[in-house]
Amino acid sequence: MSWWRAGANGAAKKKFKEDDAPAKYESVALIIGVTSIVGNSLAKILPLADTPSGPWKVYGVAHRSRSSWNADHSIEYVQCDISNPEGHDSPFHEDLPRLVEPNFYYVLEDILFKAVEKKEGLTWSVHRPGTIFGFSPYCLMNIVGTLCVYAVICKHEGLPLKFPGVKEAWDVYSDCSDADLIAAHQIWPAVDPYAKNEAFSVSNGDFFKWKHFWKVLAEQFGVEPAECYEGKRCTLTKMMKDKGTVWDEIMKENGLVPIKLEEVGVWWFVDLMLAGDCPLDTMNKSKEHAIFAVHMALKSIIDKITIDTPDWTCKVQIVESLT
Repeated sequence: MSWWRAGANGAAKKKFKEDDAPAKYESVALIIGVTSIVGNSLAKILPLADTPSGPWKVYGVAHRSRSSWNADHSIEYVQCDISNPEGHDSPFHEDLPRLVEPNFYYVLEDILFKAVEKKEGLTWSVHRPGTIFGFSPYCLMNIVGTLCVYAVICKHEGLPLKFPGVKEAWDVYSDCSDADLIAAHQIWPAVDPYAKNEAFSVSNGDFFKWKHFWKVLAEQFGVEPAECYEGKRCTLTKMMKDKGTVWDEIMKENGLVPIKLEEVGVWWFVDLMLAGDCPLDTMNKSKEHAIFAVHMALKSIIDKITIDTPDWTCKVQIVESLT
């Protein structure tokens, strides 16, 4: 699949011009959770003319009303609430049995499998990413966006950017999964019959250390990086407590659309992700299918920090105005 190897990592940056819109669609996609990190990437990639079996007619479902930050996606947006009122050693691979502990994703898989049984010819695929680097102001597990908000507050107050994790997270190798790469990975089994009805791990294909990333993040915002794991841990939940008024000042000074700090700063999630070493996975199963696409972790975080989304109030405008 030449599209996968050559174009997937940059596919989301292409956009249709109004005059180039296709006359008809070849395939149809329904994205449940279109405002999530991966859902947002799928909404950008699927309508492109060079996407496999594309361009796709895309319906995107979310429980919120449509916002300006995703208004340029070529999708039919549907506002709808569809909800009702022991571990393995890494590297993880797809054939490991389920853990005993409750897991929300197991529930989603079971719903999927039951739906497939009811319709002949319907195929499925499951994609298991690591920590996702992507863009969505509505995501409750957004590590990049949250770190950007933290960095902006440090910049505003003239404080160093203290690493909020433990020493294990600082020193060991970690991996991540770029949202655009995950989106492309999800499209692949939908158009390749040899990949249907399978579960796949999906990660960038390289490794990084937070002690190296931390310098890059600090440079993007013009702040001084600092370690903070010696002695008592400095969690974001504690450091960002009562910073709502500071955030309000930042929005006012930079003419940003008002948004509450707790809506863009998911402190608990970053604290959880940096509370220990990172479980690694393997992309060997995808490689067996001749899927070799990789996305460098360093490029992932820089791309997500500088993404061109002018109406969102967190990363983009603040990066442009404060750095």
